[in-house]
Amino acid sequence: MFIGAQVSLYPMTSDFVDVIMTGLKALTPYKQDLRIETDDMSTLMVGAPEPLLDAIRDLFSEAARRPEHVTMHVTLSRGCPGEPDDPTCHCEALATAQSLGLEERKALALDAVQAAPEKGVSIDVQFSLYVLGQDGHMDEIYGCIDFLKQSGTFLRAKNFCTRLRGDAGAVFETLRQAFLRFGPAEGHVTIDLTASANSPSLR
Repeated sequence: MFIGAQVSLYPMTSDFVDVIMTGLKALTPYKQDLRIETDDMSTLMVGAPEPLLDAIRDLFSEAARRPEHVTMHVTLSRGCPGEPDDPTCHCEALATAQSLGLEERKALALDAVQAAPEKGVSIDVQFSLYVLGQDGHMDEIYGCIDFLKQSGTFLRAKNFCTRLRGDAGAVFETLRQAFLRFGPAEGHVTIDLTASANSPSLR
């Protein structure tokens, strides 16, 4: 299976280079577990979802510790039929999910969010989950929405997406569980998300 993300960080300041470099330093511990490739548009990260989501979380958390308004856009994908299999993307949670019912998966997802480490940075996220090429895909999406509403990070529903707010640890764990627990284990599932921190609109 291929699991990866395209990530773009957008600091709202003339000192954008310093903000980006601050965030990129947080990726150093993950370079042995992930394939990371950067060009002038985005950074590709490929690997198992545990280090992948941790790396994205830490990249944004470190940038958000500064006072400047910063946003990040991420496209997550797993199981894309157009991508090659990659042994580094192996994930036990996906294999487990395949054998469990929707209610069991929701319970496991909620437990994981409760156990998430606190990062000490408050963030906002809006995201959409896409379960592709599966009959009955709305059952999985409605199951995910039910999980989100119980997660403790749910802010509100919007057209085409869901808003989350809270500590970066809990918010990104919510995203990880939405990505892993809903949709077929071997199917194509994507998430489109935008994260924001230190927005002057919230003051």
